[in-house]
Amino acid sequence: MLQALLLLAQEAEAEPSKTSYYVAGGALAIWAVVVSFLGLRSAEFPRGPGGARGVMAISVVLAAAAMATAVITA
Repeated sequence: MLQALLLLAQEAEAEPSKTSYYVAGGALAIWAVVVSFLGLRSAEFPRGPGGARGVMAISVVLAAAAMATAVITA
């Protein structure tokens, strides 16, 4: 019984923490909701090419962060 518990404890220590993935994925989900809300609320969103590039840049960075942390913590 003790050996089984020690083996389970060792396996739990070897597995990387998935906290970074949860944070990055949560940030991406929140960003998607905010962009959707702003896009539906305002016909002029994101107000010009600079705003569009900013929204796209933030979206790409958040998506890349979520994908990278998913691969790293797998």
